[in-house]
Amino acid sequence: MTSAQPSSLDIDARYACARSLALEAARMGLDFYRQRDALTVEHKGDDLQDVVSIADKQIEAFIRERLTEHFPDDGFLGEESGSADLGARCVWVIDPIDGTACFVNGLHNWCVSIGLLIDGEPHLGAIADPNHDELFHGCLGKGAFVNDVPLKVSAATHVGQGVTATGTFHPRGKEHFIPFMEKLLAEGGMFFRNGSGALMTAYVAAGRLLGYYETELKSWDCMAGLVLVKEAGGRVNDFFRNDGLLRGNPYLVACPGVYPQLAAMIGPSLDD
Repeated sequence: MTSAQPSSLDIDARYACARSLALEAARMGLDFYRQRDALTVEHKGDDLQDVVSIADKQIEAFIRERLTEHFPDDGFLGEESGSADLGARCVWVIDPIDGTACFVNGLHNWCVSIGLLIDGEPHLGAIADPNHDELFHGCLGKGAFVNDVPLKVSAATHVGQGVTATGTFHPRGKEHFIPFMEKLLAEGGMFFRNGSGALMTAYVAAGRLLGYYETELKSWDCMAGLVLVKEAGGRVNDFFRNDGLLRGNPYLVACPGVYPQLAAMIGPSLDD
């Protein structure tokens, strides 16, 4: 990493590119979605729930090609095609279709997520949901928005005042899920899951959800959304510890009034 400041980079150009590219990729995704019965779908390893389609691969290739064309010195990390130049100052972190299981099964809970790290910190992001005509986007110091409407996290101070997103996945951490759910329900909380970590994170930033806890999340599922939550006044856990960028980690984002309560319900595993 160099010692230069982010201001020496053309952040505005990258922010504009992320927004327009997310929308274009989402339109491509919608075309695939309308013809999903003809898609080839594969399973990743032995996990029957972790699927990838031809749409994921083609859309990521499209995004990667465009970013390389406009910002050839930037690094890249994508869910499907891996990483390149992770030591660069700017590293794009991409999920071409976040919510693939929903996508291939005809559920409208999927999106395109494009995030950018600058000097190792989330700096901007764009999350395009074509099924609901919503583009969530934000840039550090410039605010966060859905389309043109500013985002603001909930003012709630207790989990009983709204809905909390939660989920788990199979690789690790699932043993913490049921204990958390029991505590959430005991406190009068309601739970929600739509199959897309990026969208659930965006909904926290929009104040639609009080918080979102996942026993393990990958960086491409949340990178764009982390910026939105911070710019909308929310709190996030230390996701990047222990090589979270490549390995993934337990994940919590929430409005300030509820974050401590959720963190206490999760316990020490949040910092594992």
